[in-house]
This record gives sequence, C-alpha cells and structure tokens, in this order.
Amino acid sequence: MTNNAFKFDDALVYADKQAIACAFGRAAHTYDRHAEFQRDVGRRLLDKLPSSLTGYEVLDLGCGTGYFSKKLAERGARVTCADLSADMLQQAKIRCDNQPHISYQLADAENLPFEANQFDLVFSSLALQWCDDLAIPLNEIKRVTKQGGHCVFSTLVEGSLFELSEAWSEIDSYQHVNQFLSEKAIKIALAQSGCQNYQLDLPHITLWYDRALELMRDLKGIGATHVSGRSQGLASRQVLNSVEKAYSRFQNSQGRLPATYHVCLGVIQL
Repeated sequence: MTNNAFKFDDALVYADKQAIACAFGRAAHTYDRHAEFQRDVGRRLLDKLPSSLTGYEVLDLGCGTGYFSKKLAERGARVTCADLSADMLQQAKIRCDNQPHISYQLADAENLPFEANQFDLVFSSLALQWCDDLAIPLNEIKRVTKQGGHCVFSTLVEGSLFELSEAWSEIDSYQHVNQFLSEKAIKIALAQSGCQNYQLDLPHITLWYDRALELMRDLKGIGATHVSGRSQGLASRQVLNSVEKAYSRFQNSQGRLPATYHVCLGVIQL
C-alpha cells in the first residue's frame, strides 16, 4: 500500500469528522439559545487579548455562529471565520453581515487550508476537544501563525461533566459523555507540536440547572451530541427519568443541579 492510499483508519476518522460536522450543522439554528457556557469561556479568552486588534489578521478557528468573530472584528481585526460545519459558517455570515473585512472558510483544524505564516493571531474556543490528537491542530495553528504572533485557545479538561457521566453510568454501560484530555496530556500535546512558550489557566466553571434534562437539552442545542461508543437509539422517557433520579444526588441545598466543566484557557506565544 502506498503512502497516499486510503486506509481503513482514514475512513473511520473521516466518518467521525463528518458525524461531528453534521451534529453541529443540525444545531446551527439553535446554538445561540443554548450557548451560555460557550460565551462565558469565549469572553475569558477575549480578556487575554488587546482591546485593539487593528491591523491584525485573525483566524477564528471553530467559529460556530460567529459570535466571537464579530467581537474580534469590532476590535479592528481582519477575521477569517473557519469551521468544520458549512451550516455554522452560514450562521456566522448572517451574524457578521455588516462587518467589513470578514471572510469564511470551511476548514478542518487538523489540516488547515491556509498558507504558512498567514495570521497574526489564532482564536479557537471550545473546538479543539473534537480532535483526536490535540498535537495535530496545535501544529497546524503554529504553521499558519506568523513568527511573533500568538494563539489563544480553550478546550475541555478531564473531569468535565462528571456529574452527567456518573448519572448515566448507573443506567447503562454506554459512553454518554466524551472523554477529555488531562492537564498532563495537554502539556504533552503542546510539547509535541513545538509550542514551548505558553501559559495555561485551568478554571472550573459550574452551571446550575433545575433538571438534568435541561443540561442535556443544552448539549443537544449546541450540537455537542457526537460521542464515540454511545448507543444509537433514542432514550425512552423511562430511561431519562432514571438519569434524572441518578443525577439528583448532586443537587445543592436549593435543589439545583450542577454541571461542572474543567476548562483549559491557553495562550501560546510563537
């Protein structure tokens, strides 16, 4: 088999990416109604950037509906919106329609369709956790960023949504929550990609719900539904009631239910 041959593993990776793109595409019209956590994390990344980005060429990698693309443009940047989902890019176009100097590109973070040294800044919020090997998109980010430029990124860390994971584990043996990298694994990926000058913040962020079903609706609403190894069937009302009961052991004194995220906020200087 030649190096350019299409291998079985390649087919599995392609199918996985297509499934992820489709899941987010289906959620493109509902995403903004369910993205409180995503906006919180993105704002924390914005806080790490200069208030003026005039003259900057910026890549918003995994731009989704363009919420932060617009914020970056409002700071004076020339922004390239990139996403794996064409439907998400269409929503970004609608949001950013009146913003000058914004372009749109369908893109896979593991194989970016850009020239080397094209951007002054790469902004990527809660997209890289969908890549199997974090070192690959980090290496691509490094390739397309100018020397002296930098990248700010966020991703989820091991332990995120542990309450939901534990509640489901009492119901069946399928995986219902994606597995996320540990802090150590993130640092290894940074080293493997040659990103040596970086800073990481690792906050825990908790959202509160009245019912576990509300959390699951939010996850569905943003398109975060592709989980390797999960059952393909729809959960019955009886199953969902069982999950609700299992989740209730995490409720606080006011009867509210936590959804805990462990987040990595990274700044890479190149």
